[in-house]
Formats: sequence, C-alpha cells, structure tokens
Amino acid sequence: MIVILIFSLLSFLLGLILSYINYIVPVKKDPIIDKINNVLPQSQCAKCGYAGCYPYAKSIINNHEKINKCTPGGGELILKINKLLNLKKNLENKDITNKSILYTTVQINEKNCVGCSKCAIFCPVDAIIGAPNFVHTVVKKFCTGCNICLSHCPTNCIEIIKE
Repeated sequence: MIVILIFSLLSFLLGLILSYINYIVPVKKDPIIDKINNVLPQSQCAKCGYAGCYPYAKSIINNHEKINKCTPGGGELILKINKLLNLKKNLENKDITNKSILYTTVQINEKNCVGCSKCAIFCPVDAIIGAPNFVHTVVKKFCTGCNICLSHCPTNCIEIIKE
C-alpha cells in the first residue's frame, strides 16, 4: 500500500514538473500544418508514402512535398490544399484528374463473403458494415479508397472500383 502511495505521489510531482516545463518552453507548432492535416481524409492508409496524414501534412510544409499524393482525397483535396497554401500556380485540369490520383472505392463480392469481419475491423473510416458471420457491404459514400481492407480479406472477395 505504501509503495502505491509513493509511486502515485511521484507520478503526480513529475506531471506537475512536465506541465510547468511545457508552460515555460512551449512546443512551437505551425498552424498551417494543422489546417492541412484537418483537410486530409485521416484514413492513415500510407498511400502517399508517409505513415499517416499528419506526417504528410508536415512534409508538404517543411519538405515542399507534392500536394497530389493523397489518393483517397482525390482532386477536391488538391484544390483545398492549393487554396490553403495560396499557391500562385493555377492548377490545370490534368493535375486534378491525373491518373495517379484517380479516385477509387472498393466493393465486396457478397457471394464470396464469409462474414469474418476482418475487413470491417481494419477499415479506418468505418465504411464497411455488417455483423460477424454475416455478409458485409461497403458504404461508398464513406469509403476513401485507402484499400487497407484488401490485404486483410482471407477470401479475396473485395474488388477495387475506379471512378
């Protein structure tokens, strides 16, 4: 009992010290990175080559990364980021409809679905609905096209649909 009390008190004191240090020396954040991150689809699919949306947003600002790498975001996202950054370059139609940013969604072949629900567990935006041991389906409205579900389907009943 005394050990728990000592560790609790020690944790509380260290928390106070860390809070005070954060108050004195705050971490400086670039607000534009947060704005770009809020526009990104947050699917954390890593199709852009980064581990998630925040590292990609950070790289756009710090490393001058291209703004057309987010496949799930599509052309609309490119326009939004272009507007946020006030880029002087006018985007041409080919930049927005480039083959590399072709918007895709997925569809489940319901005849082959066994209801294992592995795809639904790994879907970062909850676009796949269905109960365990029952057929699942994709709500296209919510699907960002990250295709994470493809690698988790044991029956390969998920197909990519290009729009």
